[in-house]
Amino acid sequence: WWKWAIGIVIAAWLIGVIAIGEYGRVDRAQRADVIVVLGSKVYPGGKPGPSLTRRSRWAAEMYRHGYAPVIICSGGMGENSPTEAEAACGLIQSLGVPESAIILETEARSTEETALYVAGIMREHGWRSAVVVSDGYHLARTAMLFERAGVTIYPSPAQQLAGPMNPLERFVRENRELIAIVWYWFKTFLGLPITDVQ
Repeated sequence: WWKWAIGIVIAAWLIGVIAIGEYGRVDRAQRADVIVVLGSKVYPGGKPGPSLTRRSRWAAEMYRHGYAPVIICSGGMGENSPTEAEAACGLIQSLGVPESAIILETEARSTEETALYVAGIMREHGWRSAVVVSDGYHLARTAMLFERAGVTIYPSPAQQLAGPMNPLERFVRENRELIAIVWYWFKTFLGLPITDVQ
């Protein structure tokens, strides 16, 4: 029986990974109150890493096409300064988005904290809906967390502008996302007040 059990677990895991990948392939963007850019790694010297670069570029492109009048850049301090939000903001401004249209959220250390802190900013301004920009592999978990934070979310993958990711990298990251989703529900079930796991 244990072979059947292992087979079922493996099959369920693969289905979950495939579902995460398929969810992230679809651009659900529509007009909203704000555009939210999810943070990612900053390289030494303050240069946005590849993920943060493509997310920021896509957010700037969506702003230019009128999806929302405001961009919220989210992300705290990682291994290198400045914060992820500030690095994204700098790139977005260099692409022609005025500083007056950008809001920084510089405390979040995880996707869950991003959802909670950005939702708080939105409530302060009376905003309810957001086009949330991240990599496709990241959008299923992001949508779940933002919806639980009370935000109407329209996920949009940065790959719309940057093109497809390396298949192996995408598969590895989709597996990581499934682990993160399982962990979220596990710690929520146990009532653990942990929000700083990536």
